[in-house]
Amino acid sequence: MRTFKVTVIDGPDQGQVHQSTREPVVIGTHERATLRLTDPAVSRHHVELTPLGTGIGVRDLGSRNGTFVGGLRLREGTVNLGTTLSIGRSRITIEPVGAVSAKPRDAQSRFGRLVGHGPAMARAIDRLERASKSDATVLLSGETGTGKELAARSLHEASARSGGPYVVVDCASVPSTLFEAELFGHERGAFTSAHMAREGAFEMADGGTLFIDEIGELSLELQPKLLRVIELRESKRLGGKGPLPVDVRIVAATHRDLRAEVNQRRFREDLYYRLAVVEVALPPLRERLDDLRDLIEAIGGDVAARLRTSVSPLLEPDFLADLARHDWPGNVRELRNYLERTLVLGPQLEEQPPPSERRATPLAGPLLRIREARASAVAAFERDYLERLLLAHDQNVTLAAKAAGVDRVHFYRLLWRNGLRRNQG
Repeated sequence: MRTFKVTVIDGPDQGQVHQSTREPVVIGTHERATLRLTDPAVSRHHVELTPLGTGIGVRDLGSRNGTFVGGLRLREGTVNLGTTLSIGRSRITIEPVGAVSAKPRDAQSRFGRLVGHGPAMARAIDRLERASKSDATVLLSGETGTGKELAARSLHEASARSGGPYVVVDCASVPSTLFEAELFGHERGAFTSAHMAREGAFEMADGGTLFIDEIGELSLELQPKLLRVIELRESKRLGGKGPLPVDVRIVAATHRDLRAEVNQRRFREDLYYRLAVVEVALPPLRERLDDLRDLIEAIGGDVAARLRTSVSPLLEPDFLADLARHDWPGNVRELRNYLERTLVLGPQLEEQPPPSERRATPLAGPLLRIREARASAVAAFERDYLERLLLAHDQNVTLAAKAAGVDRVHFYRLLWRNGLRRNQG
């Protein structure tokens, strides 16, 4: 990883410079942006720059006017040092500073149940390790299947609260009408079905850790109520007479980019900053393929022990090389499923490629008009995407819909349209 500096070379803030410290740099007009600009055409949280082993990762944070490289709009990708980006009415350059440094292979590569020695995972492990020494609120971000729940549990087990309770609330699985009672509890008779008093998650987690999964799915109506509990450390049951003090360490997780959600006014800015005291991004598997052997030794070893077989077939060089050629949209969760299936059936029986293999369709025959070609390409992508998503989640439609970011009814319609489910209606 290399430190780098960002220089504004054109626009209202021309001449402003920020030097990174091997941490992501967020550029925007918000007062808490790493590099704060005054350009009115720049969004509050506009773009994030992350040092990678291969260059600088650039991710547009759902900005209003976009991020451009050489006239092309870039939503997410990797650029070389020396690249110039255009955001709003400003232009910025990314330049190297100092020498390249790398984390040694034998350096710390494990935190609780997480493993990995590559630059992306090493950064996450280092932040988790430091966060475990305090009670600071932690926000875990990353795609579905990257290990956010493992990170939360590992954080609890490594902290001074490890002897206390560890309570999980999943915002995506609890109906919004019941979520307030789930978090804060209720007294008997507080609502029609409240036949007895019940503790909420904050009370149950007193003295320990409360893990709020998929916090990005929390409704705008409930966000200020959660913010109040975090700020005051008091929880009031529905129908209760007064607040109850709670001593809880909060760890939240989301597959959404909450800064982009803040830009779109779908998530409260004040709640985001209360949650993101320490923010840890867990990288997707496609960005940490150098960790494959570590993951297989850890995951494959557990699976092999449970199946009473040997992990050695999973460590063959040819098998590892084959795994590294795939993109793994289901991330580590998908890898675990594939390793288990391989140990059960044997590598020689796996005639089909792993479910995440990209299937490119070459251009053949007469070229279509652009509208027809686009429709054909979108249809092919949609079916391929749905097939891979279902395979990554063992045909579980609920989990697949959640990973796709759509509700289950809409997901079923997509399956019916692509001939992957029969329309029962």
